[in-house]
Amino acid sequence: MNIEPGHGERHSIDEVLVAARARLERIEAAQLAQAFADGAMIVDIRPHEQRTRDGELPGAVVIDRNTLEWRLDPSSAHHIADITGWQMWIVIVCNEGYSSSLAAAMLQDLGLHRATDLVGGFQAWLTLDVQRSRTALASQAPVPRTTPRPGT
Repeated sequence: MNIEPGHGERHSIDEVLVAARARLERIEAAQLAQAFADGAMIVDIRPHEQRTRDGELPGAVVIDRNTLEWRLDPSSAHHIADITGWQMWIVIVCNEGYSSSLAAAMLQDLGLHRATDLVGGFQAWLTLDVQRSRTALASQAPVPRTTPRPGT
C-alpha cells in the first residue's frame, strides 16, 4: 500500500498508522533507560494535562506536538540546541504509543532516519516497573525541561 501525500487515495488512520510503524524500529518500555544511556534523545510530546496527571518522564525533553518538526529539524531556525545533526537517535513518547508513531514517521520524512517511538507510550513505561525505570533514568538525567515556544 502506497501511503504518500498527493496520490489522491484515501486511507484510514489505522492504515496510516500501520504504514508508519512498518518504517520504525520501535523501542520497548524495558529498553528505554538503555536507549537513553546509549545516547538517544527522549522527547515527550504528551500534553501538559497528561504530564501533570501521570508524571514527568525523567530525562525527556518536553516538546509540544504542534511544534515538534520545527524544534527537531536541524535545518530549522527554530530547532532546539540539543539537535546536533541528522543522525540523532530520537525516541518520541506520547501517552499510549499512537501519535508518537505518526510523529516519528514524520521526523523520518524530514531526514531524521533514526527517529522512532516507544511502544505503548508513557503508560507502558509507567506500568513496566515504575521504581526501576524512574530510578535508572533519574540517576542519569536532569529534571525534564520544557522547550520555549518559537518567538518567546
